Amino acid sequence: MHVNLGCPVLATKRKQPKQISADAAAKLVCSGDWLDFGFGNNQPDVFDKALAERIDELCDVKIRAGMALKPRAVLETDPEGKCFHWFSWHFSGYDRAKHVEDLCHYIPFHLGEVPDYYRRFLAPVDVAVLKVRVPDADGYCNLGPCHLWHRALVEQAKILILEISTSVPDVCGIDNAIHVSEADYIIAGDNAPMVEVLHDPVCEADRAVARQIAGEVEDGACLQIGIGSMPNAVCSMLKETGAKDLGIHTELMTDGLFELYKKGIVTGARKQTDPGKSAYTLGIGAQSLYDGLTANPDMLCCAPDYTNLPHNIMRNDKVLSINNTTQMDLQGQAASETSGFRHLSGTGGQAQFVRGAYASKGGKSFMCLSSVYERKGIRKSRIVLNFAPGDIVTTLRTDVMYVVTEYGMVNLKGKSVPERAHAMISLAHPDFREDLERQAYEHGLLPRHLHLAPV
Repeated sequence: MHVNLGCPVLATKRKQPKQISADAAAKLVCSGDWLDFGFGNNQPDVFDKALAERIDELCDVKIRAGMALKPRAVLETDPEGKCFHWFSWHFSGYDRAKHVEDLCHYIPFHLGEVPDYYRRFLAPVDVAVLKVRVPDADGYCNLGPCHLWHRALVEQAKILILEISTSVPDVCGIDNAIHVSEADYIIAGDNAPMVEVLHDPVCEADRAVARQIAGEVEDGACLQIGIGSMPNAVCSMLKETGAKDLGIHTELMTDGLFELYKKGIVTGARKQTDPGKSAYTLGIGAQSLYDGLTANPDMLCCAPDYTNLPHNIMRNDKVLSINNTTQMDLQGQAASETSGFRHLSGTGGQAQFVRGAYASKGGKSFMCLSSVYERKGIRKSRIVLNFAPGDIVTTLRTDVMYVVTEYGMVNLKGKSVPERAHAMISLAHPDFREDLERQAYEHGLLPRHLHLAPV
């Protein structure tokens, strides 16, 4: 059953698709082609394996995708990267490992802009292959809880192949389906279950950060939660605060957010856009999340140029953007996607939601991080004087509002560079504060004779 709560999907092409085998579909690919495999659970499996079998026949095949949730046959059969080249909009753990092997390459972007990239800047894809749900009675194949650049891809791909799977959930949304008449070919999938993505266990630092943020959540606030255990810990804390009538307008629908909906804490009753509904562009989590999103009219899967663009985010009052970062410097820059030249994840929607929340009436954004991490048995501070070569700034110092560690919370808006350095040092682990303060004096971030009140 296809449930579409917006305007009907307008098929961009009208044709009679051919039902063919995966092997026949793979033979449509030529050397030098650009392919697109979509994102996460929409990436094809049967086609992937069939294409990998042609490794000795092809060369220079380039594949765009995002967040591979399982090993991809085209990469596993080509460990030297002689035939297939993988370009990812956002890294999963698997993408990250292949990046270390020089087989996966990152594409910088703001997620809310990506449909526009396909429509304006990228040459038409030679072959696009997406895993979708079996067609409903009207011929619509639901995309499931993953509505990224896929509609733009349908519009401009030279060849569109749909891999049909019964495991893709039939979710409610706006234009989150592809009509069979838009496809050139249809192949049978293997109906493998959706890949579950489970969060790391919550630690005490996560809980300490979550408690502080939960205290800032007012009734009627509209939530955006980023990926990771720390933002999701906030959801757990909100069950205990008595907050009510919360809304959701987010990039990522998480297990934690959906649990707030099930508990009646999220109602969407006070939202200015999509009142009574939770808008998201991507749902990744446990099978229980996928089951809960299926045919649920309260959950609205939308394209990222609706969920993630700041001028749409700001239309709701009291937007709270809660995101994780891996490192921050003393001036308030957030490096959330790299460790030196090693790429970890991606920009995603972090910077856009920070700006959208600020522009929202009564909105707030929170950048969360634990004060320390450990690598090879050595404990290091996540708050540093400056970033290492290769580190990428995800969110600018001029955009960051609240910064939260287990040692406190500060608002950087309106603060001078010395005040920022002073505030950031107060959030660092006590074992690193003296050294950070010395570095700040040595590099002129803290003037010698300036007296600042304790944070």
